[in-house]
Formats: sequence, C-alpha cells, structure tokens
Amino acid sequence: MYIKTEGIVIKEFRFKETSKILTIFTKKHGKISTMARGAYKPKSQLIANTQPFSYNDYYLFKGKNFYYINQADIIDSFYPIRENINRMMYGSYLLELVNLSTLEEEENQKLFLLLKKGLKVLSKLDHDFIKFILAYELKYISFLGYKPYLDRCVVCGRDKFSQFKFSIVQGGIICSNCFSVEPLCENMDLPMYKAMKILLYTPLDKLSHIEIPKDVMFKLHEIMVEYILNKIDRKKFNSLNMLKSMKNNGGV
Repeated sequence: MYIKTEGIVIKEFRFKETSKILTIFTKKHGKISTMARGAYKPKSQLIANTQPFSYNDYYLFKGKNFYYINQADIIDSFYPIRENINRMMYGSYLLELVNLSTLEEEENQKLFLLLKKGLKVLSKLDHDFIKFILAYELKYISFLGYKPYLDRCVVCGRDKFSQFKFSIVQGGIICSNCFSVEPLCENMDLPMYKAMKILLYTPLDKLSHIEIPKDVMFKLHEIMVEYILNKIDRKKFNSLNMLKSMKNNGGV
C-alpha cells in the first residue's frame, strides 16, 4: 500500500551501515516507524529529509514491519533549531513529548499542527524559552484530552474560594475543603493560576507581550511535567535532564 502524507521526524537510529529507522509523526497516520534505506550514504537524496525536526512530504510504501520511504520532499528543515543549544534542547523535549505520549498509527491532527507550529515558533526564539514551553505544555496536554480544569473546584464544583491547589489526578484546581480527599496535589497561588489560564489560551506566536515572573513559570512547569507524566503513565522525560542543567547555568 502506497501513501502520501506530511510528517515530522521525531526520532532516528542507525540501521546496519547505511540506513536509518525513523519515527515520524505524520498528519494522516499518527506516529509511524519508517525505514530510510541508504540515508547515511554521502550522496543520498534522503539526508535532509531524515534529520530530527525535519518536516517533509513523504511518499511511503507500507511493508510488514515498517513503512519505507520512496520519496521525500522537504517543506521545512527547521535548521535554526540546530544552530542554538537552547532551541535544540527545548526542541528535543517537544519531540520526546510526542514520542512518549502517542500510540503507533493513531491520528491526531491537532497534535501534529501544534508540533508544527511549536517548531516554527521555536526556530525564531532567542529568549523566554520557559514561557514558550509552558504555553506549549498546556496546549499539548489539552489536545491529548486532559485540559486543565480551572473555572471551579474540580471535586466539589465551588467557584469561590481563597486557597486552592492543583490536583494531578483530577487535572484541575481544588478548593481547601477538598484538600483532604485529594492527596496528590501541588500548591498554587493566584499569580500561578492567572499565568496558567492566560498561557493556556494565548497562541504560541503571541506570547511576547505577556509578562510573567520566572519563578512563577518554573513552578508551573514543574507542575505541568508531573501532570503530563501522570496522564501518559511515564516516569520521566530524558530531555529535561539537560534542560535542568541549562536552567542552573542561566540558559533559559
């Protein structure tokens, strides 16, 4: 069976001497495993089309275990991401998010379009990386079906209270009356709540005018990572180890 689809390379590893096995997140078929024969040959026409972050039109043949690339036409290499260590590390996190949270051949065009938009914005970003990542995480988990519930207590439904936390299990804010029934919660304050709400609904390319203290964003990022890992049943993101190191060295 032959198919044509847009796709973004989210993972690669070498197969034998000259070939690659790619994980490609496609618009029409979700995440697929693809064989790129001869991609490591010096004169291969697939060199640019098989790099992580590369966004292409793919012409594929579906075999028994893999899709095979017959032809690929590059749409955007997102090369500027590779030119900057901050973009590279944050971009790797975007790719890992997709890889760990989606199933093989499960279509999700919203996630595909979000990844494409995220890589486009990231390729031009020179600062405010943590704000970008936090806004992306909020949109990403929402498109997975776990949009944070922020309008009222997710347990009892109250909409007026002065103290609240964020429930990792329930996926929303809870009032002080419900603290005892929801053990897996993280502390939140009003600045964190306001930041979460505005970043959830602000487009990724419209974040520059929003001012949020970095300590607020780092706290929220920690909550979102815990929340996402809980919902996708994972223990960690490997790409975040480098991000933590960059944070400590002032690289965000």
